[in-house]
Amino acid sequence: MNGEGRAVRSRRDALRALAASLAAAAAGSIGCARRARVVDGRIEGSLWFAYGGKNREVLLSLVDQFHREQGRYRIDAVYQGDYFEALAKLRTALAAGAAPALTHVVGEVVPYLAEAGVLEPLDRFLAGAPGGDLDVVEALGQSGTFVGGGERPLVCLPFNRSTPIAYYNRNVFRELGLSPPTTWDELRATAARLVVRDGAGTRRWGFECPIDWWFWAALVGQAGGDVVAPDGTPTLGGEAGVRALRFWQTLVHEDRTMKPPPGRDYNAWQVTNTDFLAGRVAMIWTSTAFLRYLEDNASQAGAGKFEVGAAPLPRDARASVPTGGTMFVMPRGAAPAAQEAAFAFLRWMMQPEQANSFATRTGYIPVSRRGLEVLRQDGYYAAHPNDRVAVDQLAHAAPWPWSPDLFRVQREAVQPRLEEAVLAPRDAAETLSEAVRAARER
Repeated sequence: MNGEGRAVRSRRDALRALAASLAAAAAGSIGCARRARVVDGRIEGSLWFAYGGKNREVLLSLVDQFHREQGRYRIDAVYQGDYFEALAKLRTALAAGAAPALTHVVGEVVPYLAEAGVLEPLDRFLAGAPGGDLDVVEALGQSGTFVGGGERPLVCLPFNRSTPIAYYNRNVFRELGLSPPTTWDELRATAARLVVRDGAGTRRWGFECPIDWWFWAALVGQAGGDVVAPDGTPTLGGEAGVRALRFWQTLVHEDRTMKPPPGRDYNAWQVTNTDFLAGRVAMIWTSTAFLRYLEDNASQAGAGKFEVGAAPLPRDARASVPTGGTMFVMPRGAAPAAQEAAFAFLRWMMQPEQANSFATRTGYIPVSRRGLEVLRQDGYYAAHPNDRVAVDQLAHAAPWPWSPDLFRVQREAVQPRLEEAVLAPRDAAETLSEAVRAARER
């Protein structure tokens, strides 16, 4: 078996193991609630989280603030690696009946967990809480993130939510008299203007983007397609999916303006950021989550001191972006008192002050409607136009299907094939036909 075959099988085995362990958890192991710990007179609820750096620092500062503002509950926040490492640990914990009271997971996996029966419905906690509705931004909550999400029991609340956005080196764009591209054709032309060749090599690339499912899904939406049909059938966008893949291939091989970052998953994202800060590329696509990180580091001498600009992703047949980031969920099985502590923290995090603090210190999108309005009225977005880009893009956010297969389609069928299709390159239509067959396997 070749390397790709082993990788695909490994992912398939991991996903099937996840399915089996979740089924076992739902069948019985979650039925025995543990007793909550009491630490220094406070009821403790565990929180598993999945990021480091600036975002980790901001989250932990908010946990400390929660402890200062009340004396009944304590949150034990534990880092569990990146999103996918944390999900694997959650799988193991669910099977062992040792899941945390609160965690966050990527949006695409929520339908899978919900249909497996391992998430606590949050309505029952809201019913007994003062104020009832949490007033979240609809496009970022369950009702807006998923097709028909508002018609299902509430199992998730938005936490660090994002969209992909374009970043560009304002200094270079000013020097060349360029504006951020608004269409795919303009992206090709702008990237070509930005390239600086050095003999047979390239000193500065015009464009860079991780060869990743999330950005490909954005391209599919912009080309007029959907990765999953309304009836739940994985189509991977049909002709729009092919057009999206060919667009990357054109930029890499025909135009030679796009630098494909090496590595998979978040390694490629980090390479993209590093190349941008080092001046090796003048325009990138990545998450709004990195806004503050990029702004802060680009302003330092080691990065060449340039000004970061942000812009919406360009359109093709239409404007479209997926939402990303994670949702708060409460796995079943924690002690009632621990769940009480976890929901108290969850509700506190949803309030305008905390939601805005997290967003403005990181680059993620504010999840509170009232908080968002406060930022608008106080002139925050007038003073920080880069922050406004992702918020404005919510008008073109494409909801994900409520499909238990969505995460499997992403990790098993599409993601393993994207990089080879772009770099080798492989025929785009043939690649996606193969991916559709894999997506429809059970």
